[in-house]
Amino acid sequence: MAMVDDTHSSARRPRPARPLDPTRLEELALAYVARFATSQGKLADYLRRKLRERGWDGEGEPSVPELVARMATAGYVDDEAFALSRAAGLLRRGYGERRISMALGAAGIDADLRARTAPDDASARRAALSLASRRGFGPFGLTPLDRPRREKQIAAMLRAGHRLDSARELVDAPSIAAAEQWAAAGDGNE
Repeated sequence: MAMVDDTHSSARRPRPARPLDPTRLEELALAYVARFATSQGKLADYLRRKLRERGWDGEGEPSVPELVARMATAGYVDDEAFALSRAAGLLRRGYGERRISMALGAAGIDADLRARTAPDDASARRAALSLASRRGFGPFGLTPLDRPRREKQIAAMLRAGHRLDSARELVDAPSIAAAEQWAAAGDGNE
């Protein structure tokens, strides 16, 4: 059996990343905001993580809040636009108000802005209907509901951030038309 010589392996070991200085930190921030729609909180978290991973080679302490504020002033980061876009995307996927608020909070959006971007009742009903239709809940299912499946469907609606009364209305709707009528009632089109 031949011995393998590992000294001339074709696999290179990655070089350790150089510590960040003010210029490199700003370049990282610019690259991040150019690539991703983000909030001030997410940008600050990203920069702090990079500082932990790579270290700091500048004078004094790095001023992450100041850099994030400059990015926001320059218009590269807009929390309100991010919150509106993220909320609209989550609504389209069928998520409810509570789950949207949690996602925005995790992105560093403050409570006032989360409250201003919360979906209205009509949007919340349409999102609940969308989720029920996509997942085959209630009247959208192929078989009649027994009690355990009904409870699981309601629980799934609650985990998606919908209110209990909305989940029950949809899961217990006698027909697809009744579910659609319930969703339309939120628009004021009763």
